[in-house]
Amino acid sequence: MQTATLRTQLHWPRISIPQWTPWKRQFSFSLHYCDIKDIETLSQRLIPRYEESREGDLLSLQWPAPPQNIFVVKKDCVPTITESLIEFANHVKSTYPFIALILEPKTAEEVHPNIPFPIYSAPLNRLASALHKKVDLAVTLGGDGTILHASSLFATCYNVPPVLSFSMGTLGFLSEWKFEEYKRAFREVYMSGAGVGDRATVLEVPKCTVADNRVDSSTGPTGWSSVRGKLMGSSRGARILMRNRLKVGLFQADGKPVQQHQSSTPMQGTLSSQGVYVMNEVLIHRGKEPHLAVVDVYVGGRFLTEAVADGIIISTPTGSTAYSLSSGGSIVHPLVPSVLLTPICARSLSFRPLVLPSSTPITLRLSEKNRGRELEMSIDGVNMGQGMAVGMEVRVWNEEMRHGKNEWQGGVPCVMRRIMGGEAHDGWVGGLNGLLKFNYPFGEEP
Repeated sequence: MQTATLRTQLHWPRISIPQWTPWKRQFSFSLHYCDIKDIETLSQRLIPRYEESREGDLLSLQWPAPPQNIFVVKKDCVPTITESLIEFANHVKSTYPFIALILEPKTAEEVHPNIPFPIYSAPLNRLASALHKKVDLAVTLGGDGTILHASSLFATCYNVPPVLSFSMGTLGFLSEWKFEEYKRAFREVYMSGAGVGDRATVLEVPKCTVADNRVDSSTGPTGWSSVRGKLMGSSRGARILMRNRLKVGLFQADGKPVQQHQSSTPMQGTLSSQGVYVMNEVLIHRGKEPHLAVVDVYVGGRFLTEAVADGIIISTPTGSTAYSLSSGGSIVHPLVPSVLLTPICARSLSFRPLVLPSSTPITLRLSEKNRGRELEMSIDGVNMGQGMAVGMEVRVWNEEMRHGKNEWQGGVPCVMRRIMGGEAHDGWVGGLNGLLKFNYPFGEEP
């Protein structure tokens, strides 16, 4: 009896769990996950500069200080990619100890038992807004869909952080790097702006872009000084391809913006008078309705045509190799400032795809002649959950990126592989030939 009593007395303190903050309990009820910390505790993000180069069309990434807050996005339900994420996280944290790794809440729960250091996250209802304020660099492990998902988390953010993508998906047309190159790739991005040529003192923190409480990682064993000389080549500016986006808004017949229901889509509250940014395309489609959609198309404020088709795609050059290509649209290089208007299975054979200047606003209005109830609308592959009824309009306009020499804001800055003697066209042409099998003759093995 004494032994049983003693055990009971010892047992109660062990099950008395301390009161954690509410957001932590959303990740797990186990004490093993107590080191998943709130992203709000991190310092404010850095805003890098993108300098133009005389050598080609790509930009050069220039950090004002070493990046610290790294957001990693992975493809779901692939164990090998989860293992790669753990490998990447352990390397980055051991090589650059001041770096904080940010994960989506589901990913944080999945990998935290195998990571021996704290990671950061936030509940889904405030994840996007927190990422906009905290993330210095985004890293994706997956295919093109993973990149689009990461981009969608910044759909209402004007300054998207640089995106370093590793091709681990099905196609990977947008991904430049192989995962085996992750050490070199991350080092190249991390050191970008750490000083070029004869500058010895390069580790100054600017006043406006760094919060006052940010750790001065430029000095000591974890800043640029600790890895100086390890980067290949004399130029330390990572090459950036600035992929332009479109802005999309959905409006009622009276011109008022449609307010999104909070539970209708993963991109909550993004459809407003300010619009939402789109990296690939916006699509309106008849969906399950048996009748063709009837849509009035306006280009530059002028009526173009009454389209009778399954749907219409408006895409960026980046999206020209996606759904638009499958619907017969042109392939456009991502450096060409343009917007694509592509019909889906149009009734008229003379309704051909169009390539328009990027500054051209486009309006799609559902005609009163439409026999179906409403059209479905999706952005970058995500169904918005908000149907498009008769009289409603989808308005698409361009995102301005260049505001002067070396003044670039907006777009999605993608880190490109450095090819000796190569240029932006090399990876793109290689993708056309190697991935899309461009113009391979019938009967020949690719």
